[in-house]
Amino acid sequence: MAFDVGTPINTAFLLFILYSVQKIVFPSSSPPKEIPNEFRSGYSWLPKSHQPTVLFKTYTPKTLEPFHGRDNGRILLAINGIVFDVTAGRSFYGPNGMYGNFAGRDASRGMAKQSFDVEMLIPVDQPLDKLIDLQPDEIDNMKGWVEHFSNKYIICGKLVENDAV
Repeated sequence: MAFDVGTPINTAFLLFILYSVQKIVFPSSSPPKEIPNEFRSGYSWLPKSHQPTVLFKTYTPKTLEPFHGRDNGRILLAINGIVFDVTAGRSFYGPNGMYGNFAGRDASRGMAKQSFDVEMLIPVDQPLDKLIDLQPDEIDNMKGWVEHFSNKYIICGKLVENDAV
């Protein structure tokens, strides 16, 4: 089976290949007539704006509480002593979100029991919930939430007792 240049389709194919190779090997050296819009003011690899810097801090229930997300502020919540910045999930954890009652609070018991009731929250002036009455499946459930949040949100601190700081 040989390549026959005598057939019209093979000739057209050969000419197309030669033209393509010529364009690749000898590209046009004339400058573009017009600069594309995105390069008019110059090009920079830097992003237009940077995310605010997040520092790892130690929080208490009282210092965590102001991060409830009202007034478009940051939203933090804690699970099993780990504080997550869930601001990116404002529609879930913001004031009108379905998990909004966990914003600025220790959500460990609620996440473990899969309950989003306000009764799952310990008042901020009380000691941290030790979670000693949780069943093994509830502890596993809470650990699953910690893993989920660790993969999705920024860990920005740890939660300690009010008098520890």
